Amino acid sequence: MTETASRRERAAGTEAALKQAAREVFAARGYLNTKITDITAAAGRATGSFYNHFAGKEELLEALLKDMLAAADQRVLDISGHDDDFSKRAAIRWHVAMYWQFYQDHLPEMIAVKQAAMLDPELGRRLQTIMNDDDAHMVGHLTGLPKPPADPAAVITAINALMEGFAYTWLVVNPANGQTIEPEAAVDLLTDLLHHGLAGTADR
Repeated sequence: MTETASRRERAAGTEAALKQAAREVFAARGYLNTKITDITAAAGRATGSFYNHFAGKEELLEALLKDMLAAADQRVLDISGHDDDFSKRAAIRWHVAMYWQFYQDHLPEMIAVKQAAMLDPELGRRLQTIMNDDDAHMVGHLTGLPKPPADPAAVITAINALMEGFAYTWLVVNPANGQTIEPEAAVDLLTDLLHHGLAGTADR
């Protein structure tokens, strides 16, 4: 291995260690209470090494979000059952179940994204930009509806808000008060709401 390749490997190892440490510290302390020194200490790296990879905690969070979405995209390819026709309840349920599992698997990061966006609107816009490709992809799932919406992008944002808010309430807020919901029940409830709203006939 050449010296250049060795340096690249060490740099990649440091970046991976910082990301993993951030996930662990976010879970233990919360994003807002986490300092860069907390992350580097947990990673076993010098504080100065952090800035060789990230400009700050915000840029690290952006990198974590990109990694999460890339992993989720790969998981979609690896798991059978995907159907992009949201006129079908089964297709909606598959996507809701994937989202619920994603939120559970990345709970500290999802809380961090929410906290960061509320604290810093500009960072919130950058985080949303990272998610725009996924939102654009989801727009295509609405074309098979009996009455496709005039503004599908707005519908996707409404779906996202419903699922994110429900997940945050039941996976973060309510457990602190001793209330829980079974994953299957949560997925079925969200699926029924979305299927009725998207494929049902609304009274005017």
